[in-house]
Amino acid sequence: MPLFDFRCPPCDKTFEVLVLGSRTPRCPMCGNESLEKQVSRPAPPGQSAGLVNAARAQAKREGHFSNY
Repeated sequence: MPLFDFRCPPCDKTFEVLVLGSRTPRCPMCGNESLEKQVSRPAPPGQSAGLVNAARAQAKREGHFSNY
């Protein structure tokens, strides 16, 4: 189920919508079906691995067993 960015020319609104199968999306503001598909911005890399590593290092320094 891909998530796409669209722009509605009549009301000039940009939005993202989850497109299921071959369904044609509608503008949530005006209901128009003639939408322009936009290039989506890539998501920034996640930081959870760095946070987990920092928490494990702190647990190891404090002598906890949660650093495994």
